[in-house]
Amino acid sequence: MTDYGKIAQQVMSRCDELGKISQSDEYLDRRYLTAEHKQANELVGGWMAQAGMKTWQDEAGNLCGRLESKTPNAPRYLIGSHLDTVPNGGKYDGMLGVITPICLIQELTDQGFELPFHLDLVGFGDEEGTRFRSTLLGSRALTGKWPEEWRKVEDSDGVSLPDALKAFGLDFDKVKHAAIDNRNLLGYLELHIEQGPVLEDENLPVGVVSAIAGAKRFDLSVKGMAGHAGTVPMPLRQDALCAVSEMILAVEKVAQEHGIVATVGEINNRPNGVNVISGYTQFSLDIRSEFDEKRDAGLAKIMSDIEMIAARRNVILEAKQTHAAPSVHCDPALQTVLRNAIEHTGHRVLTLPSGAGHDAMAIADICPVAMLFMRCDKGISHNPAEAIMERDVVVTLEVLDHAIQNL
Repeated sequence: MTDYGKIAQQVMSRCDELGKISQSDEYLDRRYLTAEHKQANELVGGWMAQAGMKTWQDEAGNLCGRLESKTPNAPRYLIGSHLDTVPNGGKYDGMLGVITPICLIQELTDQGFELPFHLDLVGFGDEEGTRFRSTLLGSRALTGKWPEEWRKVEDSDGVSLPDALKAFGLDFDKVKHAAIDNRNLLGYLELHIEQGPVLEDENLPVGVVSAIAGAKRFDLSVKGMAGHAGTVPMPLRQDALCAVSEMILAVEKVAQEHGIVATVGEINNRPNGVNVISGYTQFSLDIRSEFDEKRDAGLAKIMSDIEMIAARRNVILEAKQTHAAPSVHCDPALQTVLRNAIEHTGHRVLTLPSGAGHDAMAIADICPVAMLFMRCDKGISHNPAEAIMERDVVVTLEVLDHAIQNL
């Protein structure tokens, strides 16, 4: 009988160990194509090998492992998540979805369990996009969608993506070879912490993801007229910051009315003086929904409302779209496999959308995808306070085991 408790202890221990590999001495920060990325690949690759997997690093820096079927031309399933982190991040985001399958595969190997398909595990090198500000670089490489314009992207130190790949021992022009043959690819599963409070609120250890929200992002700017704080009468002001303040509240109001999420997370203001009326304010907009049409309807209303605010306040509004990703709906058949596995453990099944992006969004271009969420403390993520419970890992292991053996 499988001792999921013992395996869960190993998962927790390995998350702790991997979480110590950081380019910062003060907090967890592990970015794409850094020395720490290489160190993480070596450590996790060693765990894959111990579990009986064939291992390799692809041309984009993704760490790959395979539990081989005895049938050479057998089809295959993918399972995985990412090994990079955000600056000052937590030790479970991404990593849990790589380490947990490795520990489970070790158990399958020890038991001599034979799968009718190859099971490929991927530790993606870049999901967060924190170094080059272009997300899903690792998983996009597997799909063959590595655009030529990425040759020009640079990190904050001015290092280009081709130069970073070269320093890592890779070649930008050979990344195309990381693309996988999807003719015998049956599907993709991803385990991830929820990064939200729903499962905790429902007192459930795991849940099945229905869809991954599609997102659009914008940089917006408002140009007013800077002036003396004491001499310009209130009715005559063209205060950019006041206009933006009203716009932000409009964003919040429309999002609530349309059942979507919209966030202004960045504001830059000039001249930004205590005794100066604001003359120029820049702000960001991130808008998401699991239904693209709902998101776009809300976006249209937001743009209409903020344009009216700009006209009424006699300021100039400019908007530039910086990101667009369609929503991804998870495969019904794979969702059923996960639901059956959860029911097998005796837990109530909850289906919920993901507001955050994941590697599954990219992989959906080449095969059916599904995701399993695991509860995390207070829904906190992208934060050192990120935390999970070992007993939830036990349930997750049992769910994944049942799912893999019933694919």
